Amino acid sequence: MRIPNRKNGQFSVDLETNLASLKLDNPVMTAAGTSGHGAELSAFFDLSKLGAVVVKSVSAYPWPGNPGPRLAPLAGAMLNSVGLAGPGIGAWAKDYLPGLRQAGAKTIVSIWGKTVEEYAEASELLAGRLDGIVAVEVNVSCPNLKAKSEIFSHSARATRAVIEAVRPIGIPIFAKLSPNTHSVAEVAEAAVEAGACGVTMINTVLGMSIDPLTASLDLGGGGGGLSGPAIRPIALRAVYELKRRIPEIVIIGVGGISSGRDALAMMLAGASAIQVGTATFSDPKAPLRVLGELTELCARLGISRLSDVVGYAPKGMKITSAVETLSDMKAEDR
Repeated sequence: MRIPNRKNGQFSVDLETNLASLKLDNPVMTAAGTSGHGAELSAFFDLSKLGAVVVKSVSAYPWPGNPGPRLAPLAGAMLNSVGLAGPGIGAWAKDYLPGLRQAGAKTIVSIWGKTVEEYAEASELLAGRLDGIVAVEVNVSCPNLKAKSEIFSHSARATRAVIEAVRPIGIPIFAKLSPNTHSVAEVAEAAVEAGACGVTMINTVLGMSIDPLTASLDLGGGGGGLSGPAIRPIALRAVYELKRRIPEIVIIGVGGISSGRDALAMMLAGASAIQVGTATFSDPKAPLRVLGELTELCARLGISRLSDVVGYAPKGMKITSAVETLSDMKAEDR
């Protein structure tokens, strides 16, 4: 295997990431719901070093969320039933957005609503506060109360309606999809056709935990969302299958990523960027550590431009053959 672009014993890795119209310095982000509403993680590292910071999902109005207990640690995973608790966009913009701006973070705001109209209201409230905000992640993986608790992202029709309602905000939009449906590809297509730049995959997997000694549910809200390393194979397969079916789609991969190896695997599966979520609960520096490990791994493998190997797994290429092919192409260009 040839190693390209080695100068003075140093290997340069180009981490620049293009997500349709959104350009980032690198592909590593936080995941919504796992690092707070604002700049909480800035106590542990420089947020400006990440590709972007994705804040906890916020709606047009304050929402109390579910009763406690809200978290249940499991072997290799975490179960949560927080219930999208948040201060509402007005209070969020007043209390949390200034800290993100001061930290120099490229901010992606995750929004949610119980109806299509509430998504539209959330985006309208956000539209006048876009300084420092580079994109909106639309969490369509929550119940549509108007449709008797149908999950928006379980329906191509409902997802299309939400994205169309949010589209006037005028900045890049990404639809966060649920893995708990067989219609992921159809929903993803509907989101992009309606105006989304791409999709974020996956949200948590539905689960439940019961204490056998008391016969009681471990979460106050009943069931909850499973996250962490246990769902990584599910996320990988979802990203892989979607990229194989729709090669041109832009995917942000999330689900159990806690190392540079996990991040590269997700990108090989088809993700152009990745998010680190549950890992931050045990290691608040996890997003920055993953970025460093990913950079070092690329250097070891001779990957000079990370974007070149996105989606190689669905194409049936091994990483070594992919790097050798890229090396040959660069040699021919010179």
